[in-house]
Amino acid sequence: MALTDVALCSRALVRLGATPISSFTQGTAESDVASHLYAPVRDALLSAYPWTFAMAQAPLTKSNIPPVADYASSFILPLDYLRAVSAGNGGRGRGLHYRITQGRLHTQADAVTLTYIFRPSELDFPPYFDMALMARLAAEFCIPLTENTARADSLYRLAEGELARARQIDSQQDSPGRIENFTLIDIRQ
Repeated sequence: MALTDVALCSRALVRLGATPISSFTQGTAESDVASHLYAPVRDALLSAYPWTFAMAQAPLTKSNIPPVADYASSFILPLDYLRAVSAGNGGRGRGLHYRITQGRLHTQADAVTLTYIFRPSELDFPPYFDMALMARLAAEFCIPLTENTARADSLYRLAEGELARARQIDSQQDSPGRIENFTLIDIRQ
């Protein structure tokens, strides 16, 4: 079942033992805390791991602002960009040496395909990510709503377990990585 941002926060509040919300603007302590903390917690959790459901590839547009040093070209990052996973060119999404600085990707290449983490709609979150996000939200909401640090610590530990479980499930959504261009393997052939 796909959940909205408000539904995710509401379920996290229920896990905490607080009153659920029906909107971010209803004027309660719960809605105020949820409206302030939801987006940064969601983005931090999305950025923390290369989730298969939040990964995209895009060719980048060359910037007219050249790098100051070390690299020849500068490229504009996508609007929905959260974190880079890899960069490549020539039909590959990896293999380039690059640096992301000042909101641009710097590299020696003249064309770049970026593999990156973006912010999908909450309705596209898989159930395992919903559970990890709700657990983390409950932990984040705990101190502002209850001022109970011991309970917050316990909720953070539970959230780490949910995150580990979500990572394990998500890692099974893709082919395992393989070692490429490794000199010891090349010598044996």
